[in-house]
Amino acid sequence: MGFSTDAVHAGQEPDPTTGSVTQPIYQTSTYQQDGLGRHKGYEYARTHNPTRAALERNLATLEGGAHGIAFASGLAAIGTLWQTLRAGDHVVCTDNVYGGTHRLAERVWRNFGLEFDFVDTSEPGAVEGSLRPSTRLLFLETPTNPVLKLCDIAALSRLAAARGIRVAVDNTFMSPYFQRPLLLGADIVLHSTTKYLNGHSDMVGGVVVVNDSVLAEQLRFLQNAAGAVPGPMDCWLVLRGVKTLAVRMQQHERNARELARHLATHPKVSRIYYPGLASHPQHELACRQATGFGGIVSVDLGSLAAARAFMEGLRLFALAESLGGVESLACHPASMTHASIPAADRDRLGVTDGLVRLSVGIEDVEDLVRDVDTSLDRVSVVAATT
Repeated sequence: MGFSTDAVHAGQEPDPTTGSVTQPIYQTSTYQQDGLGRHKGYEYARTHNPTRAALERNLATLEGGAHGIAFASGLAAIGTLWQTLRAGDHVVCTDNVYGGTHRLAERVWRNFGLEFDFVDTSEPGAVEGSLRPSTRLLFLETPTNPVLKLCDIAALSRLAAARGIRVAVDNTFMSPYFQRPLLLGADIVLHSTTKYLNGHSDMVGGVVVVNDSVLAEQLRFLQNAAGAVPGPMDCWLVLRGVKTLAVRMQQHERNARELARHLATHPKVSRIYYPGLASHPQHELACRQATGFGGIVSVDLGSLAAARAFMEGLRLFALAESLGGVESLACHPASMTHASIPAADRDRLGVTDGLVRLSVGIEDVEDLVRDVDTSLDRVSVVAATT
């Protein structure tokens, strides 16, 4: 089936009891059993839930995988994946990774004996040089959050596979509509379903998709044993959102490309990050490994004062964390999503005090351009009076 058809139908059938074309929300904690050891496939809602199962089947299909395992958040998905490792195992991770992922590695999992190296994974040579005999996982985020640096998934997957190392890709920014890492050779793909998959900023969740049945069984055991599962209402909200994923992603990208082209020539913008621009250093790679460029545009305005004035002047773009909803959002990574990363490391990675990340929504792009221009005009006024 085509992507849009799978987005609407995969993993779901009309309800056999009522004929409902929408997956029911099984809002229950337990299930009546027919007798000792005899049940209908469901015993307890932490272990199984029909709404969650439908979501897991749906997202696995969209990513071209065999098994989907849903979690209560994107970080719960990452943390559960890392639970499959043992003390002394080494993980090579993208250096410009989401701040929450960095915090989870440095301030939680290091305490349990995992070892991490944060590497510029846009450079295969840097990745190869960081590998050890104890390396068990290459964890990639591409495009990176928030400076939109890309990793060559196919090349790095070949490199890792030759050494028996699994590759995991956080695909949150692109969604399976634009990028499918498993088809490029990765072993594991993860999402914060909070973002584009849900698309409406009304739930929090995560998912891991794999092809390996043994790894899937291990993840399902941990999903049940540790219990970081999403509720049925959250699963239903993602299923509802996924049905329009294709049309939403098309509009997100159209708006982002036009806004990026506009901002690329604006005199108040010191630097712009968007893989859809020909000026992006990895534009060719973006064209090769994905079918689109996504809806995130980041701009550096040169200073904290300029970033603050710009963000406080916005009216359509809401000043908020998160991304991927139908509404446009503006985030200041240095003080919000990446505040837990040391300032020196942030500056080295390009996450400066002047950097603003724009999650471009599906509104009329003319209104978004007008909002950004009006706010940039305010920056010049503030700069002239300070």
